[in-house]
Amino acid sequence: MIKEAQLYQQLTGGRVRCTACARYCNIPEGKVGYCGIRQNLKGRLHLLVYGKIAASHVDPIEKKPLTHYLPGTKIFSISTNGCSWSCAYCQNYDMSQRRVVEGADATPEQIVRLAEQYACQSIAYTYNEPTIFLEFAHDAGVIARKKGLHNAFVSNGYATPDAVKMMSVFLDAITVDFKGNGETNFLRRYVGVPDAAPIYQTLLDLKNAKVHIEITDLIVPTIGDDVQEARKLSRWIYDNLGPDTPTHFLRFHPDFKLSHLPWTPVQTLERHHEVAKAEGLKYVYVGNAPGHPLENTYCAGCGSIVVKRYGFDIAGWYMDKNNNCLNCGEHIPIVGTLSQSANGDRFFPVMLEQ
Repeated sequence: MIKEAQLYQQLTGGRVRCTACARYCNIPEGKVGYCGIRQNLKGRLHLLVYGKIAASHVDPIEKKPLTHYLPGTKIFSISTNGCSWSCAYCQNYDMSQRRVVEGADATPEQIVRLAEQYACQSIAYTYNEPTIFLEFAHDAGVIARKKGLHNAFVSNGYATPDAVKMMSVFLDAITVDFKGNGETNFLRRYVGVPDAAPIYQTLLDLKNAKVHIEITDLIVPTIGDDVQEARKLSRWIYDNLGPDTPTHFLRFHPDFKLSHLPWTPVQTLERHHEVAKAEGLKYVYVGNAPGHPLENTYCAGCGSIVVKRYGFDIAGWYMDKNNNCLNCGEHIPIVGTLSQSANGDRFFPVMLEQ
């Protein structure tokens, strides 16, 4: 289904300026923006993938990763095709880097019904960059909220103030994923954007909108693993988002155009964790390394384990009903307590009719 977008401005000569992402594509008549799915048709910008679902899946919320938001619950994940970035290592490149319009048709109402049908507490807009299909996410998210469901983005954060304003109407939580510590040369060469400045502004705007924020940082070995850049990023998070902001350093695995690189050494992730803790961040995690002790949540008061994890599963919960540490009483800033349905069947694809 093609639908007129909301995030754009009309310019002279029939051109339009897209305001969904920080590229601000200036699009002539008949052409599409960088993402491949927002097209100028007769001087009006249209979202070509409105209701075109490229992938749908029931996931553990910890997969996003969201470790401090509704732990142990299921989240209904959807995506379209296209992306605002061109990451050379993208693990979902078959969707995000294919600038095509295809997928199963689904209305916002159907998306919400499916989330309810599979007993999910939330909907995730993920796998490709959700900002580029924000109008559709908004329409589904508003309905979801009315039904008592939560909404989460897994995003690169390369948005605009206009986009954040639309998000704030329905969005409850977001994971913003820096790449290679957000270092400028890495972003220019392997992502295709000038710098991380728009991401920082998006995070400040999201904080003001009271959206729950978790930070991830994909650490790519040899080309995006400078620990001093991690120190700068951690300091910015501490100063601007606060020491309680969950921060995840993710292990890279070979994929797409960087399949020749090795997995990130665990020691590199541990060093990043050490630096972030030294900068004052209280809840720092290592991701994509199942069984590593730094998957766990540790009490900032006494250091004891309050949530024990293995991959996406919760193996132990050592807090009371108010999320206070059982050992010392320190409050742990997690939204929601452990779901009674935790660690059930929380990982399977959902097939929509083409």
